[in-house]
Amino acid sequence: MSSLLEALKTRRSVKQEFIDRPIEDDVIFQVLESATWAPSAHNSQPWSFVVINDKATKKRLAENMALVWRKDFERAPTPSAEREMPIAGSIDRISNAPTVLVACLNTERLKQYVDERKRGCEHTMAIQSVAAAIQNLLLAAHGLNLGSCWMCAPLFCQETVRETLGIPTDVEPQALILLGYFRGSIQVPSRKSITEIVHIDHW
Repeated sequence: MSSLLEALKTRRSVKQEFIDRPIEDDVIFQVLESATWAPSAHNSQPWSFVVINDKATKKRLAENMALVWRKDFERAPTPSAEREMPIAGSIDRISNAPTVLVACLNTERLKQYVDERKRGCEHTMAIQSVAAAIQNLLLAAHGLNLGSCWMCAPLFCQETVRETLGIPTDVEPQALILLGYFRGSIQVPSRKSITEIVHIDHW
């Protein structure tokens, strides 16, 4: 148990510190299998994953997503330098990560309620279930000496991600997870104290 608690505290997001080394297929399989042991509402297991190792595909996905991001920037008066720097950084991170996983929500696996409110709750529960699977995945990657980074960018351009990767229309891209071996240490971010976030018996 102590090793699990230690893993929870030592896992960090790795964005651009990856080394040029492919991840072995069996290691990727272990990471993905760990994701499947997450809890899910009604045991629906609504997650699906796309594994991208091909550099050209990673770059095409990153550039297509960047087109949408650029259009979003252009809706507000954002200086060109402020706009292009984060876009270029995102393209670089996604293109150069050894492996990119696309975590998706498979809506075919959800209960089909007639009531609109229940359908909305079912969808929210499925999103939470996919997030739990991603957390399992991140912890497994950490345990296997891999760096990882969870990116929610697909939420802003789901149709673009679908079209780029040929994902069916009833499957919703939810997140990208960058994976790879890395050297060095990652700075420890601060955490809010327990007294700031916990409320006993009432708010």
